[in-house]
Amino acid sequence: MRRRFRPILALALAPVLAGCFASGGGGSDSAATGSRLRVALAFPPAENLSPYGADATILSRLGVTEGLTALDPNGTATPALAASWRRENEKTWLFTLREATFQDGSKVTPAAVAAALTHAAQAEPAPAALEGVTLTAKAEGGGVRVTTGAPDPILPLRLSSPSLAVLSAKAYKEKDEVDPVGTATGPYELTKVMGTTAATLDRYDDHWGGRAQATGIDVKFVADGTARASALRTDQVDLAEAIPVAQAATLDKGTREATATTRTTSLLLNSQQGPFKDAALRAAARAAVDTSTLAEDVHEGYADPGTGIYGPAVTWAAGKRTDPVGRAEPGRPDGTRVTLATYDNRPELPEVAQVLKQQLEKAGFQVTLEVREYSRLESDALAGKFDAFVLARNTLVDTGDPVSVLASDYTCDGGYNLAQLCDKDVDRAVAEAERATDTAARQDAAMAAEARILGTDAVVPLVHQRIITGVGTSVSGALLDPYERALVGIGTRR
Repeated sequence: MRRRFRPILALALAPVLAGCFASGGGGSDSAATGSRLRVALAFPPAENLSPYGADATILSRLGVTEGLTALDPNGTATPALAASWRRENEKTWLFTLREATFQDGSKVTPAAVAAALTHAAQAEPAPAALEGVTLTAKAEGGGVRVTTGAPDPILPLRLSSPSLAVLSAKAYKEKDEVDPVGTATGPYELTKVMGTTAATLDRYDDHWGGRAQATGIDVKFVADGTARASALRTDQVDLAEAIPVAQAATLDKGTREATATTRTTSLLLNSQQGPFKDAALRAAARAAVDTSTLAEDVHEGYADPGTGIYGPAVTWAAGKRTDPVGRAEPGRPDGTRVTLATYDNRPELPEVAQVLKQQLEKAGFQVTLEVREYSRLESDALAGKFDAFVLARNTLVDTGDPVSVLASDYTCDGGYNLAQLCDKDVDRAVAEAERATDTAARQDAAMAAEARILGTDAVVPLVHQRIITGVGTSVSGALLDPYERALVGIGTRR
């Protein structure tokens, strides 16, 4: 199974932060040219900053990489390196490129873009956005013709994925080795990477969209949420992502920004083996969960109670949601022993799991709780070694398409199916949604599939998260992105 999501902790704690963000490297800049930004990120590079895995969003959040398209706040594909596109037939699209250059000085040509997409299509494991998709790209005049093996009505959305960023020829060393240092197209150029602890970026002055207002970015990867909040409070950083809710109150109100995101925290129940193979026991677990307690107490109001796979940030979902289909009646746990697992990279999750343990035990289960770092937990979770798993999942990060997460997480052949769900009615509903080409019809079909999935009780939506970003009082233009793909852009400055 392909790894879809792998946050790994860096060994960076509060005591080592002092002096980390001194302006050395980029030097001090005058007000006329702007200043460097100091940024603390929660998750360090897990795969040497390859755009094909979890590190892709690090690169996009820092303004390093770009794709042919981007996502607007409504989840619609908008121009990026592609100025326009049109569908030629069911399987073929033609993307017309804008004039742009790579950070190594070479031009963004149709041949270069086709080569970049070909590398992504041939990568092993495949990027998340290309799961189950066969794609070929060829230069065509002033554009690129992209052909898929099967009709793909969401291709422009798919190409907005951070994992399908376009890099210059110098980036591709081996089949699956990709080096983004100085080879991307964004307003900031990655110039130095210090393992999993820090990185330096400089402004790329020839960006097609104009010069960024900050002259560069000094990045530290700081796993400890308390340390990130402290660094913002003491003016050691200008931006700090993923502030834990327990630390929010320690920040001045003007320096914390809560953004509704497309991330949902769910309880996933192993439906293939163990006690939760019994639908009645899954229903009993679902009935035991009080989501309002998790939203108000654990998340201190920085979350909404779980209503479905998609939360409030997916603005169209609520009006199209239907009741779950085919739910079993809750059974009697009678002391059934279950193992509940989660990871500590996101600091709220262990507390969520502890509250769930209490709620399940009150309902009659006997629960063993296991908490590890995600990188030490993922392979066991994918192999179905836990009875239950608490996961925070961005439902639209891979493609921006609401159907993609259903296919990857809840179908028999899904690459990130932690619930081990294999249900013919679910597979049929997801397949129908994948075939829908009209936007409204695709949304309707996605919600019908969601109703089928929720009806199995293999997934229990717990809360829809609001991400807290620490923003210094001198900072303007930070990108508070519900898709968590962007943080720093051309207009971000201090």
